[in-house]
Amino acid sequence: MTRSLFVALFLASTASVAQKFTVEKSNVVFFSDALIEDITATNKKASGIFNSDNGDIVFSIPVNAFKFAKALMQEHFNEKYMESDKFPKATFQGNVQGYDKTKTGLQSAKAVGKMTIHGVTREVEIPGTITRQGSKLQFNTKFMVKLADYNIAIPQLLLQNIAEQVEVTADFAFKPQ
Repeated sequence: MTRSLFVALFLASTASVAQKFTVEKSNVVFFSDALIEDITATNKKASGIFNSDNGDIVFSIPVNAFKFAKALMQEHFNEKYMESDKFPKATFQGNVQGYDKTKTGLQSAKAVGKMTIHGVTREVEIPGTITRQGSKLQFNTKFMVKLADYNIAIPQLLLQNIAEQVEVTADFAFKPQ
C-alpha cells in the first residue's frame, strides 16, 4: 500500500473536525544485545498520523531505511532476515490510551493495536510517553520485539551474533496537520 493511499484511508476514517497530527521527525532505533557483538540500526524515515480526539494512530516504517555501522550488516538485515524486497514496511495501527489532549507536559500512555513486521501481524501493547508543548507532540517509547514472533529466523551459526529479541526505541515529533 503506498504511503498516500495509507494516509488517505486513515483520514477518511476519522471525523473531519478531529485534531490530527503528522510525524515531522522520527528516530527509530533497534538494538540487538548478543554474546559476540551488539548491533544497532537507526531509521529516520517513519511516517505516521495521530488523531488526538479519538486516539487513533498509524505508523509506517520503511524497513530498508535502517542504517547500520557496517554495510554488510545492512545487506544481511535486508536480504536474509527482514526480506525487505518482499516485506518493505513495518506498520502499526491502533489506539493511544491514557492521553489527555487538554493537558500540557509529560503524560504516560500506551498504544494498543496491531503491529505488522515481516508480513506477520500481532496484537501488541506499547508503553510510552507523550509530551505536549504548544501545538506539537512528542511520542517516546522503548519496547522489546521477539524475532520468532514475526517469523524472523536466525541461522544456527549466528545465534551468538544476533539476539532472539531486540530492543526498539522510537521517538516521534508530531506537528498539527
